[in-house]
Amino acid sequence: MTDPMPMNDKGPKVPLSYPPRTPPPQKKPVEAPRPQPSTKLVTSSLPLPGPGQARLETRRPRMAIKDRRVANWALTAYPWTATQTVGKVTDTVRGWGYGHPADDALEQTMRLLVDAAIVDDGRRISVHLADQDGMLLVVVLSHTATSPDDTVLTDLAAVPGTASCGTDTSDEGRRVWAVLSTERPRTTAA
Repeated sequence: MTDPMPMNDKGPKVPLSYPPRTPPPQKKPVEAPRPQPSTKLVTSSLPLPGPGQARLETRRPRMAIKDRRVANWALTAYPWTATQTVGKVTDTVRGWGYGHPADDALEQTMRLLVDAAIVDDGRRISVHLADQDGMLLVVVLSHTATSPDDTVLTDLAAVPGTASCGTDTSDEGRRVWAVLSTERPRTTAA
């Protein structure tokens, strides 16, 4: 009598009619080549403009506020955003210990700045508040590339306590800013 199947210590040994299944190799995800930082200035190889030709615009540096207290808010540009901003800025300025400018001057300034940014038809705005040496800097960015509108500057300059104001356009968008004095207003004796 012949043994129909060979045996081993684990049971009957069955001859394999196919190779054992192995897992497929792992696929590495394809990664796009990373951009290398450019160390060359593009404008250095360009000739200077001659008479009657347009000048090259250089890229302005990003806004940087250093070595002072700051507060920032990114907001959606809705009609009621100015009211939200007035509350946030007033609470922050009072939290820093400033009694001036008065609440109505802060409110008027913030409404002018935020409304000017909302008119630019952007989806979002950024509000930046900073203090240094008894002055408050308030900057509102509209994040849209529109040309500066100087009509808001006359209204900002009329707000009591405004030391300076301005507007410009950068690669971040349109910036409208005001510098407010935190000193008590002087009264004139009659």
